Amino acid sequence: MPDLLIELFSEEIPARMQRRAADDLKKLVTNGLVESGLTYASAGAFSTPRRLTLTIEGLLSESPTTVEERKGPKADAPEKAIEGFLRGAGLTRDDLEERDTPKGPVLFARIEKPGRPAADIIAEVLATTIRSFPWPKSMRWGSGSLRWVRPLHSILCLLTDEAGAEIVPLDVDGIVSSDATAGHRFMAPGRFSVTSFEDYAANLKRAFVMLDPAERADAIWNDATNQAFAAGLEVVEDQELLAEVAGLVEWPVVLMGRIGEDFLDLPAEVLQTSMKEHQKFFSVRNPKTGRIERFVTVANRETKDNGATILAGNEKVLSARLADAKFFWDNDLRVSRADAGNGMAPWMDKLRDVTFHNRLGTQAELITRMSSLAHTLAPMVGADPDAAAQAARVAKTDLASEMVYEFPELQGVMGRYYLREAGYAGEVADAARDHYAPLGPTDDVPTAPVSVAVALAEKIDKLTGFWAIDEKPTGSKDPFALRRAALGVIRIVLENDLTLRLTDAFAAATETLADIRDAGTADTADLLSFIHDRLKVYLRDQGIRHDVIDACIAMPGNDDLALLVRRARALSEVLNTEDGENLIQAFRRANNILTQAEEADGVEYSYGADPKFARTEEERALFEALDEAEARITPAMEKQDFTTAMAAMAGLRAPVDAFFTAVQVNDDNATVRRNRLNLLSRITRICGAVADLTRIAG
Repeated sequence: MPDLLIELFSEEIPARMQRRAADDLKKLVTNGLVESGLTYASAGAFSTPRRLTLTIEGLLSESPTTVEERKGPKADAPEKAIEGFLRGAGLTRDDLEERDTPKGPVLFARIEKPGRPAADIIAEVLATTIRSFPWPKSMRWGSGSLRWVRPLHSILCLLTDEAGAEIVPLDVDGIVSSDATAGHRFMAPGRFSVTSFEDYAANLKRAFVMLDPAERADAIWNDATNQAFAAGLEVVEDQELLAEVAGLVEWPVVLMGRIGEDFLDLPAEVLQTSMKEHQKFFSVRNPKTGRIERFVTVANRETKDNGATILAGNEKVLSARLADAKFFWDNDLRVSRADAGNGMAPWMDKLRDVTFHNRLGTQAELITRMSSLAHTLAPMVGADPDAAAQAARVAKTDLASEMVYEFPELQGVMGRYYLREAGYAGEVADAARDHYAPLGPTDDVPTAPVSVAVALAEKIDKLTGFWAIDEKPTGSKDPFALRRAALGVIRIVLENDLTLRLTDAFAAATETLADIRDAGTADTADLLSFIHDRLKVYLRDQGIRHDVIDACIAMPGNDDLALLVRRARALSEVLNTEDGENLIQAFRRANNILTQAEEADGVEYSYGADPKFARTEEERALFEALDEAEARITPAMEKQDFTTAMAAMAGLRAPVDAFFTAVQVNDDNATVRRNRLNLLSRITRICGAVADLTRIAG
């Protein structure tokens, strides 16, 4: 079986597009080959700034011959109908077979499609792939019609087997396939031929090209950390930056440079952000002081002076960038220090002219609502109301600072620095940094009470406000990140184990919206349902089924998320036991019999079960078991001890099973039948006090 090697060689592909492009090349080509009858053993895709590469092993040398049987018209059908069938099948009248069927004689065609050589199929599939490649952005160049992310220079397409290597003939817009590629743009620019993937990868390495992006990333990280360690420093880990830089070079050369003394006192976050965003530099930190003192850059070539000239140029450019950052920092500090204790008035004045949303007012109005809501929420989360209100008033003032205008991703981070310089309490300053959190599913949530109050106020105001103006997420569209805000509320409440009634919080937030002219009244029931939907997604990832959560949402107090989740976890644990799962089946049986009887009799069997009417030992044992379970469940539920309550419920499994095995509910004696139906009602009532078990899937 031959192996296939494809390389599409072009000008530099943007780093952010390379991984997806390699995956798309693999998917489009392998799917096309399989659809045409060519199966394979394995496939791998690689990318560098100038090439996309695909290797496929164990490919069939030709597609198999296939035979298709196609049913045609009746034998006595009009000639035009038969002629149309023949044209579609590509056959003559003599090729058809007439068969008797229950509907009379019918014509059948047996269409044999001979196999095709792999090279022919590969050429067609690859040409189609290149012409329809799904680049996010593409361009035309020269006089041709082909579109590619950057000008495409060459196509390598090679089939290799025991007999040797064969070029798959292909011509796409004047670019003819070959067995040749090129090495590093500067260090080995010449073209050379290859005979297989192994030969290709080895020759590229000799030509200063690391084909595998993972290998380039490992080389960069190892060299950077080793150089930093030798200087008693450490590289600040940044996987996103590492992946991007690995896509900018074909032969990574790691160089460590110095940051000018004038900039070492800038906040670490400022240095990291400026160097990452503008220069694609890694930050190097002194572990003893936490200061960023050096940087790591990755060149794309080796030089005779071991990178000295490259480093000197990078240090010069970096100094110019950091001079701007220092200018912003110094100006912002003058504002914050001069306005110590005055609510950051200059920046607040600016925010009165900045629109938060055209129907929800300005940033200053948002801050006013947040402050009021934080004051209300503070006692619920263990925070001082005045401190929470003050923190909310100043948490967003850094949006008007010069530094955040230049680097929006530093909002909150810079607020903490400025508020500390202005003399605010540490808990107030920390709330500015923390109130946006969590931004992602793996981010830490705020835990300090004041930060928690402000973070919840920010997210609940956003949710309630956009619900009030009916700007809810639809489908995949969520322009205001309301799903993220909902998940933030969920995680803050659960990870801090807060007792917080969301309906009360929504009501308080709605009151603060009263002065917004265009805002209506938020449908808090609908908003709570939205929160519950996000909770289901959150808990599903932790192994809790949707139906279990639904069974708990149906119970009173479902706006207390911590209570709801404790109930759901306890129920989930019970259902993972044999007793729990079997009890659900018994509960469902009891509920079905009871429901059918009530519909047939037109009465409700909800009271009056009396052990004196019990005729069997199993009935009497069930009465005793229900008494014992209820005696345990009732106080446990009052204490919100769901584990004990669920265990007591699961303990009913054996007596309930025994009852259904030995007892016929619909007895001929009306009094006995009624008593047994009331007994079933008691089963459903006691179990239903723990969760709505009717919502548990079969």
